[in-house]
Amino acid sequence: MYIAIEGAIGVGKTTLARLLQPSFDAGLLLEVFEENPFLSDFYSDRERYAFQTQIFFLLSRYHQQRRTVTDILSLDERLISDYTFEKDALFAQINLESDELEMYNKVHEALAEKITIPDLIVYLRADTDTLMGRIALRDRTYERSMERAYIEEVNQAYEAFFGDRNKSRSLLLTIDTNGLDYVQNGEDLKLVENGIRQALKMPPFQQELPLNAPSVS
Repeated sequence: MYIAIEGAIGVGKTTLARLLQPSFDAGLLLEVFEENPFLSDFYSDRERYAFQTQIFFLLSRYHQQRRTVTDILSLDERLISDYTFEKDALFAQINLESDELEMYNKVHEALAEKITIPDLIVYLRADTDTLMGRIALRDRTYERSMERAYIEEVNQAYEAFFGDRNKSRSLLLTIDTNGLDYVQNGEDLKLVENGIRQALKMPPFQQELPLNAPSVS
């Protein structure tokens, strides 16, 4: 069983992955973004550093996915990841243009053929104001210069991709996180866990989510 959690910057992917790990007795695959030497420069000058940033992320995520996902699943163990390989292409569409985008797409397409597809993608949805608030709360140094317009653009790209179930090859579970706090509220976390178990038909789960549950599609 391979579950990947997706959503725009600041939506809470890593936090949720960590919280769900014990309940599913799963291995954990977390995106390693701090090692990208171009990231802080990218947020201060997107046009100049976009290509270097994207290529570094693409190769880093490829090697991590090929090594970790294959090793864990080969042992017939469960795995939860806080990103998908296909997410990198969403950012490339926003940040790259012309020849750079064409070259990136060719490399991504070649590498994607060797990547294991998740059984379930949990798409965490939130409005841009909520995302900005969560980004400010975690206060990462390189994110302090992020512009709201960029986060809005990223959010729209995620919605266009994961909001359309036909664009993903995995089973898709969509959860509106605007009114959720699964860190402080255990019931919110249980609702999310139940939605995942229900989507995967993995007992134990309630057949029907309560009326105040996150939206699921």
